[in-house]
Amino acid sequence: MTTLTIRDFRPADAGAAAAAHTAGREHLLLTPEVFVWLNTRQAGGEHFRTFVAELDGEVVGSIRCGVVTGTTTKGVGYANGSVLPAYRGRGAFTALLAAAERHLVEHGVVELHSWVDDRPESLAFAAHRGFTEGRPAHFAGRDLTLPLPAATALPPGVGLRPATDWVDDPYPVFLIEADAIRDEPGEVEMDAADYEDWLRGAWARPDLDRELTVVAVVNGEPAAFTAVQTDGAHRYWSAFTACRREFRGRGLSKLAKAESLRRARAAGYRWAYTSNDATNAPMLAINAWLGYERCASERKFTKRLDG
Repeated sequence: MTTLTIRDFRPADAGAAAAAHTAGREHLLLTPEVFVWLNTRQAGGEHFRTFVAELDGEVVGSIRCGVVTGTTTKGVGYANGSVLPAYRGRGAFTALLAAAERHLVEHGVVELHSWVDDRPESLAFAAHRGFTEGRPAHFAGRDLTLPLPAATALPPGVGLRPATDWVDDPYPVFLIEADAIRDEPGEVEMDAADYEDWLRGAWARPDLDRELTVVAVVNGEPAAFTAVQTDGAHRYWSAFTACRREFRGRGLSKLAKAESLRRARAAGYRWAYTSNDATNAPMLAINAWLGYERCASERKFTKRLDG
């Protein structure tokens, strides 16, 4: 008889949790080290929690959940996870989702957001459990051994520098993200970015590569950046590309992304991946110019938890 157990994440679960998350999804990057970090960092009002599913004592899946922060909108939460393909259909993810929903309701969440693989079985699973289908996003990848667009001369006053140049004072980099994230496509207005939360979160991630994270400066002032996470070996993930409003329309994001990819190839990385909302035409065009090709899609689903 199969025994299913849902419990809190332990550091020893990191390898199994990462394997479940990336199985069949070569475009995703989430290392065991990051799983441990996510569950030990101080995340303020996020109330972050990871649950794992055990079948007969073996960890076969996990779900990460929390309250959405960085916004004045209250009561929104998220839950994302996966189960190893060989163990799906046995109730593990249904139980993980139920545990996440209970946790989030305890912290005032009334609207749950989740990204779902754009596959018939995954979409049907979400719809059957009360979720409403929303906007799509697309993943794209490229082989870094293939030629990249040739470097072009930088406009007067523009420079490209690694994020390591701001390691002692990253506040100017934060200002770029805080401005740009307000215009990101989404259901929730991200209008309350907090510097201390950003330091403990995006800037402190163990997989953030500050040498490959490239900042575009205009007359010495940070104006745009592309943030990069890696597995430290072969895979590169474009986590967020941002430009301050007053500097848009100059091609700075394009310059930063191209320079970052050139540095990644020189450092020996083989595969680069990225993701964009399907409505983000400017960034989709930049990625196509850089040689990315679509490899997968997902959809945002939402569910009311207050009735």
